[in-house]
Amino acid sequence: MFTITSCAAGCGRPAISGSALCAIHSADPEAETRRIAEYIAERKAIKDLNAQGLHFDSVDFSQRQFYGCNFTGAIFSMCLFTGAMMRMSFFDFSTLIACDFSKGDFQFLSFAGASIQECNFEGSELVHINYGGTTITDSTFNGTNLYNSRFIGSSILKTDFKNCNLKRTNFINAKQEEVSFKASNSAEAVFEMEEMD
Repeated sequence: MFTITSCAAGCGRPAISGSALCAIHSADPEAETRRIAEYIAERKAIKDLNAQGLHFDSVDFSQRQFYGCNFTGAIFSMCLFTGAMMRMSFFDFSTLIACDFSKGDFQFLSFAGASIQECNFEGSELVHINYGGTTITDSTFNGTNLYNSRFIGSSILKTDFKNCNLKRTNFINAKQEEVSFKASNSAEAVFEMEEMD
């Protein structure tokens, strides 16, 4: 897991990797974002990275391997994660707009409280993912394996889960509007508390 070094400004937030300060106290957060994006571009495997609170716009994260990284509260706009692999990483309270996570291998991630808009997760492994409390709109999860993932308390609008593996996927207290589970094994998902007995 990522090593937490506290921000030198004393706010208690973790410092950005390679910096003494967090994104809020950085004199130039855009320069920090560019530095982190270059760091990622130069490597196949990225471990223990803290990029909490940074704003990534049109960055290519595809085909990279991420282990124990922290993107909590970060903003991702039109970023590519196509074919990426991630393990034990955090996107809690992040904002993802028009990002492509298709054909990826993602396990043990947390998107708790995140906002996911117009994102594509098609054809991905999304195993043991926490989407608890997320707001998901105009997105697609078609053809994904969502085994043992959790959408507890999420708000899901205009989103497709067609031809998905939903075995042990938990949708308890999830608000759903214009959501399609066509050709998915939705009978193996959990939608009500009683089904957990």
